[in-house]
Amino acid sequence: MAVSMSQKQKVYQGVLKEIRQYIVTHHLQPGDKLPSERELAETLHAGRSSIREALRAMELLGLIETKRGEGTFLSKYRPFQMVELLASFVLQEEQIKRDLVKTIRLLEKEAAKLAFCHMSKQDVDELSAILEKDEMEFVHAKFFQLIFNMSHNLLLGKVWQLMYEFAITIKSISLDKEFYEQLVQLYYNKQYAAIETLFDKMLEK
Repeated sequence: MAVSMSQKQKVYQGVLKEIRQYIVTHHLQPGDKLPSERELAETLHAGRSSIREALRAMELLGLIETKRGEGTFLSKYRPFQMVELLASFVLQEEQIKRDLVKTIRLLEKEAAKLAFCHMSKQDVDELSAILEKDEMEFVHAKFFQLIFNMSHNLLLGKVWQLMYEFAITIKSISLDKEFYEQLVQLYYNKQYAAIETLFDKMLEK
């Protein structure tokens, strides 16, 4: 009896999960060599065709690289490679583009509120200095990277970074300098509630 697509998908996803777990368990780092297809098949109790398919997907995403005559090695993760791959397929519809930018703004608003509790005067001074020293086209990424660092939420920052890298392939994400200046002033004056209002006004435009 032919195997259904859903069953194949489960096998494939299971093999990917097992390979990932193998990498974690054996503390493999970028540049380390993976076992051969045969060795992985024996270790993970999976068919070699499933192992080959999973490795091919990982190579496409830039997670591993194959060197002829040497074997398969872990690559250093390069987010821009993923961005370029997905942007060409995902970011074609105008509504998706608008939703992406809006989602980025919502993440930035939450990070700005979370950072409020951890922001020292020195941190606010650093935000202010970014506005004085950098060209406006580079301000947004540096400004909000610091805010996400101050939010103490690593996952939120990683999600924002990936989405931001998606977005800048299609349009500028920068805001008017006045917005950044107003946010800095709210931090200086310790006006937490006004952060929500500032972002909401910007989102309405």
